[in-house]
Amino acid sequence: MADESSSPSTGARADIGVTGLAVMGRNLARNFARNGHVTALHNRTQSRVDELVAQFGAEGDFVASTDLASFVASLKRPRRVMIMVKAGKATDAVIDELVPLLEEGDIVIDGGNAHFDDTRRREQALRAEGLHFVGTGVSGGEEGALNGPSIMPGGSKESYEALGPILESIAVDVDGTPCCTYVGPDGAGHFVKMVHNGIEYADMQLIAEAYDLLRQGLGKTPAELAEVFRTWNEGDLESFLIEITATVLDKVDAETGKALVDVIVDAAEQKGTGRWTVQTALELGVPTTGIAEAVFARSLSGSVDQRKAVQAAGTLVGPSGASLTGAEAEGFVEAVRDALYASKVVAYAQGFDMIQAGSDQYGWDVDKGAMATIWRGGCIIRAQFLNRIKEAYDKDAALASLLLDDYFASAVSNAQDSWRRVVATAVRLGVPVPGFSSALAYYDGLRRERLGAALVQGQRDLFGAHTYGRVDKEGTYHTLWSGDGSEERQDTAGQGSHNPH
Repeated sequence: MADESSSPSTGARADIGVTGLAVMGRNLARNFARNGHVTALHNRTQSRVDELVAQFGAEGDFVASTDLASFVASLKRPRRVMIMVKAGKATDAVIDELVPLLEEGDIVIDGGNAHFDDTRRREQALRAEGLHFVGTGVSGGEEGALNGPSIMPGGSKESYEALGPILESIAVDVDGTPCCTYVGPDGAGHFVKMVHNGIEYADMQLIAEAYDLLRQGLGKTPAELAEVFRTWNEGDLESFLIEITATVLDKVDAETGKALVDVIVDAAEQKGTGRWTVQTALELGVPTTGIAEAVFARSLSGSVDQRKAVQAAGTLVGPSGASLTGAEAEGFVEAVRDALYASKVVAYAQGFDMIQAGSDQYGWDVDKGAMATIWRGGCIIRAQFLNRIKEAYDKDAALASLLLDDYFASAVSNAQDSWRRVVATAVRLGVPVPGFSSALAYYDGLRRERLGAALVQGQRDLFGAHTYGRVDKEGTYHTLWSGDGSEERQDTAGQGSHNPH
């Protein structure tokens, strides 16, 4: 790192700097400048710096740099440097170049979609250098980056004192509260952003299933379904994703005259954050079934060659009746709406359970109510019912499950008849609804007094001597399955004491 004595005394007037001026970085830089912050600019390709200043220089006060050293020199202490490059090796490369130019107390912000384990590693390494590393989730896409995203910064509380006011000033504001708050130490910010993206996967899958069911079951056109989703967006389902669903379904392809959704290849891509969420949930032992099914549904949709081969072979047949008529069709739109709402509640409940598990595992002390607050605007999963989630955690910060909150328990209970009807109808019609059905299975599993897992544990003990607990007394037990069938209580030293009963 640079010595304090070597710190440049002239030209240091920028409040914050952005290096990496692709779409997200460029728009965040413009957002900073629009909100009165002198913003330093750097990019490996100089033309991007020049283009930004030429096109948007009138929006605020920019300081253009031709190299990293002059970029750093233009920043006030403590320096605040936001890295907006591709996650992974590119981020590490920029950090390696930056660190020798910085001084104790300076702040490095990673605003990309980094894996939280990478953020924890980087935070520890920079802390040893006397620097602050702030892994920051930024949600809202390019429009949010420019006009007000939801921001989830981690790192030290000390760094947030210097950085927080700037980030809060560019975040979207909902009811007088900026959608930005301190999340927790080291990788907490990127962890919460990862879970946000996982919930986004589940939410999008559920909406797609509702669309598919109504299209196949009732034969509705995309334009008719656009009107259905517009209507839904005026009630409890009001959200950004429901809103854009109506927009997509209403779009007509100029070239063919068909609905655009019928021209788009039905293979959903993914960038990895949903997969990270599922992998991490498995490691933490949290059943995020809705997110997992959404990830697998995208994988299945992407198996285009396999799907075509199966269809060409014609060996996998489905049910003969492919649509609803008469009394079966009556009220089905409303039933799907109820199933969608209930399934969305489950997806969010699982996501918040995962945040709690991560917070417990890593000692982050994440405020779940605060996360609901900052997701109300700017981000992709922004929705009206996040206000309800905030209220639930405000009433009981230690709520064991979102489904136990009075409002959500009542809403899901009231929806369950429709939910069951929809899942059963989908099965009968041969329409895949992994999101709806897994959410319902989770709900039923959570509410049951006893599950079939008792049999699983008995099987595990028989083939692997994995032991089991009993409902009628303390201790851990093993049955001598290949012996005389008696039961042993296992003590802490792993030695069995014979118990013929």
